[in-house]
Amino acid sequence: MRLLISSALLAAFAAMTAHTATGGDVPSYTVPNTATPSTPETLTTRDVISLLFTAEPGTAPDLSKRDLANLDLAELDFKQANLSDSNLYGADLSRANLRGANLRGARLDRAKITSADFTGADLTDARILRPTIFTTLDPAKTEAPRFAGARLVRIRSDGWLDSTDFSGADLTGAVFGGGHAHEQTLFSPTSLISANFTGAILKEAKFPSAHLKYARFVDADLSGANLRGAHLLGADFTRANLAGADVTGANLDGADLRTARGLDKVIGLDDALNMDSARLAGGR
Repeated sequence: MRLLISSALLAAFAAMTAHTATGGDVPSYTVPNTATPSTPETLTTRDVISLLFTAEPGTAPDLSKRDLANLDLAELDFKQANLSDSNLYGADLSRANLRGANLRGARLDRAKITSADFTGADLTDARILRPTIFTTLDPAKTEAPRFAGARLVRIRSDGWLDSTDFSGADLTGAVFGGGHAHEQTLFSPTSLISANFTGAILKEAKFPSAHLKYARFVDADLSGANLRGAHLLGADFTRANLAGADVTGANLDGADLRTARGLDKVIGLDDALNMDSARLAGGR
């Protein structure tokens, strides 16, 4: 009798756990998990070209969640493709037309983006670490990529981005270089010399120790931005909003702050370097 009761209890318990595994929200630890993790589909350059040129007119080619690492995609017109969550590590995107493309969550680390056009693209939560832009040690403005009007919310980037066009872009929460102490080994100081941030949204953006010499922040919103230790020699902050920005240890030699807004709310202004050489209202 005891054996029969035990067998019945075991049968009931097995039925209950099987039901939990198939229909309940609580995972079962008694039924093996036969689900296989999804991996990005790997495509060749020919596959990508075929998808781009066979897409129905007026529809965005679907290249989302694909493995496009190290492919030669130079000079391609992506026709506002959906590349969200795709792996473009090391891909050659030189002179590619990515205007209006969806690159949310895409990985472009080590990608070659010489003269690439990302105008109006959505790169929310994307990563562009250590990209290759210039073909020589002399940065040419014509080789810099264009992100005008792009959505770059929380983007992570570093490397050599001199003369890059970010005008009108939304860079809320963007991180250029090391954003936090534990990231210092991953993100090195970024070079953004002569970069164009005219009219850009840079709320809570992080530029720790970045090289921003002659960068243009005309009419930009830098409220709450982290500019600690940044090199801002000759940077143009005409009508920029700096309320809550942190410039502790930043070099402001020759920076144009004459019409900047929110200077009374800037953090670390007394600890900035060469403040006496900055251009301030009143002729200084």
